[in-house]
Amino acid sequence: MARAERLLDLLQTLRRYSQPVSGQSLADELGVSIRTLYRDIATLQGQGADIEGEPGIGYILRPGFMLPPLMFSEEEIEALVLGSRWVAERADDRLGAAARNALSKIAAVLPADLRDSLDASTLLIGPGERIVADAIDLAVIRRAIRAERKLAIAYRDKGGAESERVIWPFALGYFDRVRIAVAWCELRQDFRHFRTDQIVRADIIDTRYPRRRPALLKDWRAAQGIAPPR
Repeated sequence: MARAERLLDLLQTLRRYSQPVSGQSLADELGVSIRTLYRDIATLQGQGADIEGEPGIGYILRPGFMLPPLMFSEEEIEALVLGSRWVAERADDRLGAAARNALSKIAAVLPADLRDSLDASTLLIGPGERIVADAIDLAVIRRAIRAERKLAIAYRDKGGAESERVIWPFALGYFDRVRIAVAWCELRQDFRHFRTDQIVRADIIDTRYPRRRPALLKDWRAAQGIAPPR
């Protein structure tokens, strides 16, 4: 592996960790010796990367360091294309358009040979079940999630009964046929899952909900028995 590629891999690996990670763990994950890892960390620090830590304690990359011009392996390009194509086909219209725009922006800054690989990717999204249409614009839910704002909704259950709820939305799940808003429900005082095709109305309340979104997501995962992503 070329040294430049190895340094990029080290940066990308460090970005995945929010807590200090030991040098030996990093070396094992990257397939290099511990001496090589220490030398590479020193090189990145010399180039301006805000990597804190030392041997025997662990390392963490502080936010703010920008990667050099985009460099992707062929498999990384395939993953980007496949993911973007899925979003373009299976997500709502706004996210689909955003996925296509993002892929175009990535293509614009790739070297010519990698751009050809992106354009010629043969990984395709197969046809899925018909997507159930949403009654509201999902951008409203995404804005509430990003801003950690309460959402007033009118929700119609499977039997057709309608109820008014105030929820704290913190995640939006995309499945083959439906989308699910994951939220804390003030009415039920518990986590609830709301099919977005059954949300009749959704209005953002200019009130921040009292808990932070990551904390809600963590507690929801624990309640569902879902392991956090690496």
